[in-house]
Amino acid sequence: MKKSVAIVLCALLMVTSLFAQGAKEQASGGYKVYLITMDQMDQHWVNVDKGAQKAASELGGIDYKWLAPDIKDDAKQIECINNAVAGGADAIMLAANGPTAVTAALKEAEGAGVKIIYVDSAANYPAVQTLATDNTAAGATAGKELIKALNAKGVTSGKIGIISVNSATASTVARENGFRKAFDGLQFTLLETQYCDGDAARSKDMSANFITQGVVGLFGANEGSTVGVGNAIAEAGKSVIGVGFDKSDMILSLIKSGNLLCTMAQNPDVMGYEGMKTTVKALKGESVGASYFDTGVSVLTKNNL
Repeated sequence: MKKSVAIVLCALLMVTSLFAQGAKEQASGGYKVYLITMDQMDQHWVNVDKGAQKAASELGGIDYKWLAPDIKDDAKQIECINNAVAGGADAIMLAANGPTAVTAALKEAEGAGVKIIYVDSAANYPAVQTLATDNTAAGATAGKELIKALNAKGVTSGKIGIISVNSATASTVARENGFRKAFDGLQFTLLETQYCDGDAARSKDMSANFITQGVVGLFGANEGSTVGVGNAIAEAGKSVIGVGFDKSDMILSLIKSGNLLCTMAQNPDVMGYEGMKTTVKALKGESVGASYFDTGVSVLTKNNL
């Protein structure tokens, strides 16, 4: 009798163990992960999504979704975060439109057990990891490239115009700061930055205004800004040297045609790919390493396209 009971108990333990293991595997393979970017306009975000999709496919069993406002708008991005939480998100990969606007929404998300991972642009709220370009250094590189090109033309002074997104987005503010720092001690005058929300048409109009003011150089701090800069220079007859940020078919075309000198090409696919891997590690309780992951940048010119 005792032997029979022992056999039954052993069998029950085996079934329980198998059930627990199966439940654990189901949980680890059924994470719901959302990517929330600043907008849907830029090819940059499309490439972040592609990287995240690739990692999700390789890891397997991840319920992944990309949410984004149609334009850069704090209220719409907050709505995306809230919708992700309501949709049962286990984690959110976020490119914050501004450092403080989404703080309350992120606090509520974390309170609901959601892991926060930043890709490209962080908010002023703790997260598992930030995966981004060293934007200050990359902005300084853009400035140095412009200075080198101007000096090659014998230009050692003059006005420089800057087109950016807004005064709050951490990534583009850092690029602007780095760009300005590159001109420290030189005879160039950097004009007040004009913000066009990354809209290419508005950026073109503002760049044209800068050209009318007699600038010798222009800097675009993101994809839309850079496209606007290049198109304005094209209409002006290439009398101004333009440098920019991000990589898209339009930007590469403007470089090839000589209407942009260069662009600082980020690696958005790496942000998405490594961001997803970090996310799953965090959800499994594994170490993700350092709190900051530099995804790198390359200078693209007509010579290396």
